[in-house]
Amino acid sequence: MGNSCATYQLTELQPAWVSPTRTALCIIDVQVDFASPDGLLGQFGLDMGPLQPALNKCLELVESARKAGVPVYFIGLKTSAKNDSPAWRERMTRQGKDAEIESAICREGTSGMDFYKILPEPTDPVIYKARYSAFYETQFDQKLKQNNIDTLVFCGITTECCVESTVRHAFHHDYHTIVASDACAAYETDVHNASLYTMATSFALLSNTQNICEMWEK
Repeated sequence: MGNSCATYQLTELQPAWVSPTRTALCIIDVQVDFASPDGLLGQFGLDMGPLQPALNKCLELVESARKAGVPVYFIGLKTSAKNDSPAWRERMTRQGKDAEIESAICREGTSGMDFYKILPEPTDPVIYKARYSAFYETQFDQKLKQNNIDTLVFCGITTECCVESTVRHAFHHDYHTIVASDACAAYETDVHNASLYTMATSFALLSNTQNICEMWEK
């Protein structure tokens, strides 16, 4: 598919907006089934190439956050038969897809749910979710509030799905939301661009890895 006609503008951040005393870096769904050629979606034939530059930027953000003392939250999907969404399964069936196969993504107890390339350290909070948003039926909001965090920097995959779903939810919880545009990715460039445009219009400030890291270095 071609490049999207949607355009978005990056915001020049100020150091106080992403101060380590108020900010967390949130890495969304960088897991084997979503990002590795050997994972389930790779086995389905999806090209993982478009994700790789963003994953490298995610790593830069993690390294910068750790140096600055910004907490790093790893967020991942963990599915199980008891927590599968009936609505999601029915949607797959209505689209002519095999709901059993589709539901196997990031299945609990499989290597597909393991984090990929960017791994949490023992002290990093890890949030597992059973839906797109990291806020849905998890302890994410409580953990952030316990640590007096009111600003979230997002990166990860995929832009239009779990990243955008969590960003929207964060905004509705009154968090300041910042998306690292070059550290997020979708499997199709125009889908990625359209999602960034939507978030910039209504829910988040868009920045990039360089600007964010520069603010954490000040």
